[in-house]
Amino acid sequence: MIRILTNFIQRIFNQIFSKKKEFKLGLYGPPNSGKSTLANRITKDWLGEKMSAVSNIPHETRDVIIKEKIVIKHKGKELTFNLVDTPGIATKIDYEDFMKFKLKKDVAKKRAKEATKGVVESIKWLDDMDVVMVVLDSTQNPYSQVNITIIGNLVARRIPLVVVANKVDLRKANIKKIESAFPQYDVIGISALKGENMEELYESLFRQVK
Repeated sequence: MIRILTNFIQRIFNQIFSKKKEFKLGLYGPPNSGKSTLANRITKDWLGEKMSAVSNIPHETRDVIIKEKIVIKHKGKELTFNLVDTPGIATKIDYEDFMKFKLKKDVAKKRAKEATKGVVESIKWLDDMDVVMVVLDSTQNPYSQVNITIIGNLVARRIPLVVVANKVDLRKANIKKIESAFPQYDVIGISALKGENMEELYESLFRQVK
């Protein structure tokens, strides 16, 4: 009886005082910034499999997608997390924009409706995140209402974040512009498509969850 009681007390103590070993890592950003490509890179690196569909058409990801229990290792340390790939955040979604990609009108309208619902879902999921990677296209202007809104929401919720400057393999990439836009945060330049500089990204994740 004493041993059972001792084990129970020890278990409660561990739950209260032990460091959290598993957490939710969210990928957030505007459409086509490379969130799903990054999700696939992470799961390929550590699970040997893809996670999300990708496309050059905006809002390919229109539902939250989760891959559980990804374990990454770095310099003798280990992290376990559930990876959450979210639909791209946008302030305006117009079905006519999808028709520019040669989608039929009815398909474009359906996609726009699903994309709008996905944005709402993404924002709701923010409250469940422990750490967020804000994935930005380094060839685009970072001073956008969407980017500022995303980071502002994370700051308001006190969620640790890393700014990921994706697509550094492209000629128009400009990491310095993103660093100037968000100087108070870690900005890690990567190519999720080609797997460039992923080690630095994983290292930054360890710093956020120390």
